[in-house]
Amino acid sequence: MTTSSATLPITSINASTKNDPPWRQMPMTRRGIFAAVAYMACAVLLLMFNKAALSTYNFPCANIITLLQMVCSTFVLYTLRSWNIITFGTDSRTDLSLKGFVPFKIVLQTSPLSFTYLLYMVVGMASIRGVNVPMYTTLRRTTVFFTLIVEYIIAGHKHSVPVLGSVGLILLGAFIAGARDFSFDLQGYSIVILSNVTTAVYLATIARLGKTTGLSSFGLMWCNGLICGPALMLWAFASGDFDKAMHFPFLYSADFQVVVLFSCILAFCLNYTIFLNTTVNSPLTQTMCGNIKDIGTVLFGWLWFGGLPFDWLNVVGQFLGFLGSGLYAYGKLNGKL
Repeated sequence: MTTSSATLPITSINASTKNDPPWRQMPMTRRGIFAAVAYMACAVLLLMFNKAALSTYNFPCANIITLLQMVCSTFVLYTLRSWNIITFGTDSRTDLSLKGFVPFKIVLQTSPLSFTYLLYMVVGMASIRGVNVPMYTTLRRTTVFFTLIVEYIIAGHKHSVPVLGSVGLILLGAFIAGARDFSFDLQGYSIVILSNVTTAVYLATIARLGKTTGLSSFGLMWCNGLICGPALMLWAFASGDFDKAMHFPFLYSADFQVVVLFSCILAFCLNYTIFLNTTVNSPLTQTMCGNIKDIGTVLFGWLWFGGLPFDWLNVVGQFLGFLGSGLYAYGKLNGKL
């Protein structure tokens, strides 16, 4: 449970609950609703700022933005923990060791999460560049299908017929919406599908480690930064991204710097809400929230970036996707799934 010294919502997962019945049998709590809504708001805003940096300004180094986001998150976590605003753990293994920071042994236990996070972030950033925003969100809805598969493989979770039906509606809507995308790019589409797979694995890993390590959402984020930060920095040096970034023509532009700054701030908020939503609710609920927030993403994408002409087939596909997500949300809120 949340410690008395913490003033921010912290996810507590008791390791003894790992064999409990699936969480989908329980109605969504107030904390779960907060986590879901906060995630959706952060995700829409972050996508817009990332898209602006990579497409509007044509910044060539997605890995550098990912690294900056990670450094920013680690610094914020260190500051908040030093001021005792948050805790990284839920028991003596993490709260009392190393003055409240996470022991190295537990950091190593989270290495699978860090590996999947790197794939999730790097592939996810690359997927934004090659596809227009409306089609990007349409393709991303198929993540729910991969999440079902990964949940079954990793945790053995089986879902009810209503859940499978809502997933079917989402997939059908995605195929219909993309049927007449005249800007079709096989490479861009392939990267987005790969991003869906890495997202599903990442979310399932969060749920699993949240139950077995005794770490809160902030603790898992902290371990992520400790492992992924140095690895991503080495990769940026080896790939020449640092040199490209230093010679970027808009590097010292105030407008570009503001876009990157907001991207870093929103990335911290998004990562926290992803951990919170996934552990408080479930990986599948997290994925469904990603589909529901696409209403805002599609609207802002059409208004700000364009790239997809109005087409009734696309509208029908979008509607089916939102309908499937809405049916799942209704069932989850009422404890019927």
